[in-house]
Amino acid sequence: MISINKSMAEIKHLLDCTVGVLNHEGTVIGSTDKDLLDTKDANINTILDSEQTVVKIEGKSYKAMEVSGYGPLVVFLEGVDDVSVNYLELISRCLNTTLSEANKFQLKETFLKNVLLENELPGDITLKARDYDISYATPRIGLVLKNQSADSMTLITKLNDLFPDWKSDYVLPLDENTIVLLLDASESSDLAVYEEKAKQILTQLLTDHLISARIGMGLIADTLKDTAKSYREACLALTVGNIFEPSSYLMRYDRLGLGRLIYQLPPTLCEMFLQEVFQAGAYEALDRETLTTIHKFFDNNLNGSETSRQLFIHRNTLVYRLDKVQKITGLDLRNFDDAVLFKLASMVRRYLERKDGPRYYEQDSWW
Repeated sequence: MISINKSMAEIKHLLDCTVGVLNHEGTVIGSTDKDLLDTKDANINTILDSEQTVVKIEGKSYKAMEVSGYGPLVVFLEGVDDVSVNYLELISRCLNTTLSEANKFQLKETFLKNVLLENELPGDITLKARDYDISYATPRIGLVLKNQSADSMTLITKLNDLFPDWKSDYVLPLDENTIVLLLDASESSDLAVYEEKAKQILTQLLTDHLISARIGMGLIADTLKDTAKSYREACLALTVGNIFEPSSYLMRYDRLGLGRLIYQLPPTLCEMFLQEVFQAGAYEALDRETLTTIHKFFDNNLNGSETSRQLFIHRNTLVYRLDKVQKITGLDLRNFDDAVLFKLASMVRRYLERKDGPRYYEQDSWW
């Protein structure tokens, strides 16, 4: 009904008389007078049963019309003179065209969603793409955007403003928090180009509209049928990134690193690995200050001097904290093998924390 309300808003600026639309039950579903919305018109049966093109009742002119996807509708206008009837004819034709185009748009959007969700038969995709005037052979890349604000309609509107050309780029809302962007990738096969475009989207949404979002980015699909794979990759990038890189707002499928490997492991195998690395209660014994030190130590490639400088602590303090970690866990993080083992175990533990909720107590956001 959005198209009807938009049309009524435009008509209100052009005419000083009341115009509205009734559904088959006689309920006003759109009008230039908002007080009439959701009210009933008792003349609906008379109008629909009449063989006249325009029905005049109680100072109003009515015209019935049939629009695919909407069922029988009735346009009415205050006035019964010839000028009013001419206006009614013009309005009904314009509205019919607008609703028909909107219905085609919705069918096109539904088709693309079904392709992404693999609800279309592979053999039908080519034929339907031709019917909806969608290029089948154009390479595309899928971006999945998760909205972290409640105003999803505003986000959809802003994205449509950013990508107004529905011949090449498509904005597809899957639910109130998930939107898929299918972008034309024919200009370049370099993923860095589309990563930069995704960063611009996030920046513009945040700075201009204060909308916070996260984007998962798949690989380039060669054909329309393959966009389902790109969509799955983008979803996986979001999921894995949310577990192992919660501070990142843009995740690429080809940059998931160890997170991709750990995410594929069975939970039972992960638990066995943790039991081998950490004794019962060892990891929980590490306080926040110690975990922060470990993170910074890893961040600086096991460089003690640089870690001490960035943490504003004496080198002996850093040595004391690392000795403390070794005493609790049995792992000397100054040793490369032990450092790798601790890093892997921390990532596995974080995976189980996010997967099982409160089963493991998450002390620090780094791990």
